[in-house]
Amino acid sequence: RFQTKYFQGKYGNLDSSLISFGPCQTPTLGFCVERHDKIQSFKPETYWVLQAKVNPEKESSLTLDWDRVRVFDREIAQMFLNITKTAKEAKVESVSKKEKVKQRPLALNTVEMLRVASAALGMGPQHAMQIAERLYTQGYISYPRTETTHYPENFDLKGCLRQQANNPYWAETVKALLSEGINRPRKGHDAGDHPPITPMRAATEAELGGDGWRLYEYITRHFIATVSADCKYLQTTIAFSIGPERFTCVGKVVTSPGFTEIMPWHSIPLEESLPHCQKGDLFPVSEIKLLEKQTSPPDYLTEAELITLMEKHGIGTDASIPVHINNICQRNYVIVESGRRLKPTNLGIVLVHGYYKIDAELVLPTIRSAVEKQLNLIALGKANYHQVLEHTLDIFKRKFHYFVDSIAGMDELMEVSFSPLAATGKPLSRCGKCHRFMKYIQAKPSRLHCSHCDDTYSLPQNGTIKLYKELRCPLDDFELVLWSSGSRGKSYPLCPYCYNHPPFRDMKKGMGCNECTHPTCQHSLSMLGIGQCVECENGVLVLDSTSGPKWKMACNKCNVIVHFFENAHKVRVSSETCDLCDAALVDVDFNKAKSPLPGDETQHSGCVFCDPVFQDLVELKHAAMRHPMHRGGQGKRQGRGRGKGRRPGGRLNPKKPKDKMAALAAYFV
Repeated sequence: RFQTKYFQGKYGNLDSSLISFGPCQTPTLGFCVERHDKIQSFKPETYWVLQAKVNPEKESSLTLDWDRVRVFDREIAQMFLNITKTAKEAKVESVSKKEKVKQRPLALNTVEMLRVASAALGMGPQHAMQIAERLYTQGYISYPRTETTHYPENFDLKGCLRQQANNPYWAETVKALLSEGINRPRKGHDAGDHPPITPMRAATEAELGGDGWRLYEYITRHFIATVSADCKYLQTTIAFSIGPERFTCVGKVVTSPGFTEIMPWHSIPLEESLPHCQKGDLFPVSEIKLLEKQTSPPDYLTEAELITLMEKHGIGTDASIPVHINNICQRNYVIVESGRRLKPTNLGIVLVHGYYKIDAELVLPTIRSAVEKQLNLIALGKANYHQVLEHTLDIFKRKFHYFVDSIAGMDELMEVSFSPLAATGKPLSRCGKCHRFMKYIQAKPSRLHCSHCDDTYSLPQNGTIKLYKELRCPLDDFELVLWSSGSRGKSYPLCPYCYNHPPFRDMKKGMGCNECTHPTCQHSLSMLGIGQCVECENGVLVLDSTSGPKWKMACNKCNVIVHFFENAHKVRVSSETCDLCDAALVDVDFNKAKSPLPGDETQHSGCVFCDPVFQDLVELKHAAMRHPMHRGGQGKRQGRGRGKGRRPGGRLNPKKPKDKMAALAAYFV
């Protein structure tokens, strides 16, 4: 809270609604910035490689690898080239053949699933976890949050395998395993929580569709691979000498594919077969040359690499790792680039560098790891819970106070990267105090700033803000602005000052004109409110006076919208109320050419809910919001009132309906 308030009060283009710190989240960001710093400080070096080609047969060529790999001195590299160039033949010094094994994978746990989902399937950890949880609740896989990679002795592996015997993608492999006998999975780590992630029933692509099928397919293939045989191959290594220099050539031939049949991406790559030869054989050298290359910087961390680092340093758990990665993305500390690589933003870089400058332990993984070790000791009964809690709180309290005292160190870095509030944004509406233009800062969190008064005013988020007809608030003389969530959503005017400093006791911070209880203001709830919301408990349907000619009224609490009187010339809320439901009557004025009223009438006054003339002109919808946090609470759809009673000093107040209102509920449901 401290750093959010401090920096948002000074800088306008941070583009983050929250500048958070977390003992897991911040070290996670630290890993990304550490890699960024390595890339920035990297200086490429030139090196040289000697490459030789020999012709074992007339039409075939074999490229040999230099045993020295590379040299960084041009003159020395040239010397080696000159020495070897004189030799016309390459002599076979040794031939060795060795049978090698590529082990089948360990049983699947959460961290490995998230790694593969990101690296191979292109799914973010949070998204992958949501899909896995859905597959679990639908009964397709076992519980997806587990650290265990070891199956218990009594686990029915064959039963799970039989479920997959009819899937066209792997039926042959499964049937062969069931007839020949399965291999016991490798002994992994038993964390004592849940069994490894396993497919529990058969599924088809049509059933699961899209990402659900892709994740299920991987989980199933991984499971089949754990009970398959290891992959076996023969590796042949031929050592050559060209003059005094040694070169090598390696070839691999698969003898038993094992688990790579079901996981083909792990298969041994097909290589040119090596010639049959023995020690002392000579092959003509067709080419020998010097290749000039440069060392390259590391790439930005992938999500899969970040997950590995977090697991290695004890940052987060299998359940929380996706949340921490998602947080640093959502808060604009990193952006996800192609290949799911995480590139830190200016804000992320400055934050981490600032922590290093003030207190490196805030960003290093050591302090979190130390706390995790203490928690493990509590679990084992070797440490006292209250003592550990008190000690940890004391450490963070001291660190917080030191951080507050030293904030200037981070502020110096912020000044270089971000613009002050006064220099950010564009003039939009006038301040009621000094009557100068305030600047609208569009970057998150969007707000208005008066540089003359040095005041900042919060605004509703996740929508657009524009000036509202240069009209002013009767209470404080601030120019009103109009917030809108789009043509299919809600919109309402608000006074920047009242929005931040509620003028009446029954108002709260963050209320617009559609909730203002001013008795005479033309934009207030008192003047534009029509009746109680048809869905939520406390909302009032308020006329959106900016919506013409596609007129609508919207609930000031939830996302209900009622479209009515399309193409009407004018819609006005009357001071009179309906005898049946107490809702305010509405005066509607249509153009003669477009009037839907009977008898070519152009004007009508009546109740939106009860008047039969209006019934075909009213349509209930839900607002299209830009962010789920704007969705209101859904009340019970019993025959609730759409009426309103009298409020002291004003006209509108939602109240319980009369008995006849119950019959009207069916009209909207």
